[in-house]
This record gives sequence, C-alpha cells and structure tokens, in this order.
Amino acid sequence: MRVLHFYRTYLPDTIGGAEQSIYHLCRAGADIGVENRVFSLTRNRDAQRIVQLEGHVVERVFNRMTFASVELSWRALQTFDRLAAQADVVHYHFPWPMADIAHLARRVDRPSVVTYHADIQRQKVLLALYRPLMRRFLASVDRIVATSPNYVATSEVLREYPGKVEVVPLGLGRAYYPAPDDALMQAWRERIGTPFFLFVGVFRYYKGLPVLIEAMKRTGYPVVFVGDGPLGAEIRSLAVMGGVTNAHFTGVISEADKIALIALSRAMVFPSPNRAEAFGMSLLESAMLGKPMISCEIGTGTSYVNLHEETGMVVPPNDPDALANAMRRLWQDDRAVEQMGRRAALRFEDRFSAHRTAQNYRRIYEAVMAEHGANAPASAPRQGQLSKRYEELSDVATERQ
Repeated sequence: MRVLHFYRTYLPDTIGGAEQSIYHLCRAGADIGVENRVFSLTRNRDAQRIVQLEGHVVERVFNRMTFASVELSWRALQTFDRLAAQADVVHYHFPWPMADIAHLARRVDRPSVVTYHADIQRQKVLLALYRPLMRRFLASVDRIVATSPNYVATSEVLREYPGKVEVVPLGLGRAYYPAPDDALMQAWRERIGTPFFLFVGVFRYYKGLPVLIEAMKRTGYPVVFVGDGPLGAEIRSLAVMGGVTNAHFTGVISEADKIALIALSRAMVFPSPNRAEAFGMSLLESAMLGKPMISCEIGTGTSYVNLHEETGMVVPPNDPDALANAMRRLWQDDRAVEQMGRRAALRFEDRFSAHRTAQNYRRIYEAVMAEHGANAPASAPRQGQLSKRYEELSDVATERQ
C-alpha cells in the first residue's frame, strides 16, 4: 500500500507537532506494510530534493512564495500530479490551503484522507475568503480524521461533515527516540539542578508563556524552557523584567537532550490558552515517559491526553493563579506525582502508541480504497455508521475518561 502525505513543511527542514506526528506515523506504518512518501515545500534552495528517512521517503520542492503566512507553490503541482498518480491513497494534513488547491485543481481521483490537525484561528478576514474553498475541499475528500473526540465536539467546521469524520489520536513510538546515556543525564543535573518543571515547544502566541512567567512569580519554582521561536526574545525579556531568576532557557536542543530533561523533570507545564493548540505533542512525550502534566481546558486534544486529577492537572486558560496552584500541588505532593505519572504512562500505552495510530490509519486507508472499488468490504464504515459514530464521539468528549 502506497500512501502520499502532502504537507507544507517537513523534516529535515522543520520539526513541529504536525511534522512529528507524520514522522511517527510513517515509521510505524512501515512496520505494517504501508509505503509512505512525504511531499513538502522547502525554503532552502540548496536542499536535497529526495531524502531517505527511517521507514519513508521525503520529496521536496523549493518555494519562497507565501501569502498571509501560507506557503503556495504552483511549481509543486506538477510534482504532486506525478506522486499522486503513483499512490494508492493521498493523505493531506489540514490546515494548508495549498493542499485544497492541489486536490481540486488537479482533480485527484485517488482515495483521499485528511488529518484535521486544527481549526484556523487567526486571519479571520482571509478565512472568510478561504472558507468556500475549504468547504469544497473537505466535502470532496473521502475521510476526515480528527485527532481527538474533544476536537470533534468543539470544532464548528467538523460539525459540517458528520458522515465522514473519524477520530484517530496522534501517536508516538518510544523506540524512535534516542536514549540519553548516564553522562548526558548527569550533565543536565549539574547544569539545571532538580527538581524543576518543564516546558517544551515553539515560542508562539498560543503557547501561553506570559501566563507561565506570571505563575513563576507567584511560586518561585524553577522552570526549564526548551525551544525557541517568534516570541523567544519577548519571553526572555518578560522573565528578566519580572525579576524571574528561576527560568532556564535552553534554546533548541537535540532529541536526546529533550528526553533527558523530560525524564529529570517534576512535571510538564503546558499553558496553551488557545485552541490553535489542538493536541500537544509535548504532553504526549511526557505521558510516554510517565510524567504528570499541567494543561489548560481549551476544548481540544490537550484534555484528551491529560485528564484532570488522573494524569495531571487541567486548569482554566489565562489564569496565572490557577496555574500556580497546580504547580504547587505537584511540587509538594510526591504521591500525586507518582500516581499521575504512572496513570499517564498506562494511558499512553493504551491509546497513543505510534503502532496503534498506524493500524487505525491503515484500516481507514483500506476502507477508502474499497469504497473506490466495485465492492466495499463489510468491515468498511458506512455513511450511517459514521454519522452514529460522530454523535457518540460528541458525547464521549464531555466525559472525563
């Protein structure tokens, strides 16, 4: 089975939550007979066109054209035609209007799946202009896959397509991460000290980092900030101006260093207050390593990964006092930290392993391929069954699991 993934950016150019989820899906998919190829754009004129990664191939086209922060590439359409013609299934990753254009303009006749990573939160005026194209695109694909039942229940866009929405949580493979050695662990202990809270992510507007700085003022607890991004200088300045001396900024570090810091941390703090944060891969990494989490209730997959009082604490968004209180609880209560961390690891193994995700996607691939054939197998979901499933998922999202 040959699957073409189409997304605006990918490894080795960038690594974010979407890229990370695609990587782990492709790695695990290779183990169950799925031949994955990722097609993306690159801003590096000298980038190698074809890159072989573990378990899959990446093909890139150079592009510098952007409009309202959206990458557009007319020259990529010809390459897309060729790759789509070779694939059994075309797998798009939303949101990216270029994928909508490619699918509709080139009249792709292959079975198609969309992973719906997030609603569009900014660019409200442009969204109004884009909405007709988006609706036509989503109506034309065979299946839309949301990453959590919480997002299905709260997305106005997904409510428009109850007959074709399924849920497959993002997954990670523990074996795909490097194991930090004793020397690396000791080096971080000496540099940072323990215990500490940890934030991992790109410093963007929807990460809630100013609120975390405010919570640090109230608690005095050390927090290690892993990563950088558009707001990097601003967040560092906020810490300095606020007299916060217990903030440690590591910048971008290796995967081995990241795993070492997660393993050494007290808990992951993930204060995103905006539903642009659709899932939270850093939360998933923490759960994978048996660490409790603190996140905000924003109606997305963050509260599917992290369950309040079970795997960690879930607090109101943009509330530094509530965030500080949650941090105090996990700083002072060793038993809660141990129990929540253990439950987080068990929940990860039960729902979020990369191989489980890959198996669920293979089932969907087979179903949409069958629907394009003369006879769909009995196991393929029918439209009525999908509508019923959508209603059930909306109910599930309101429960504490």
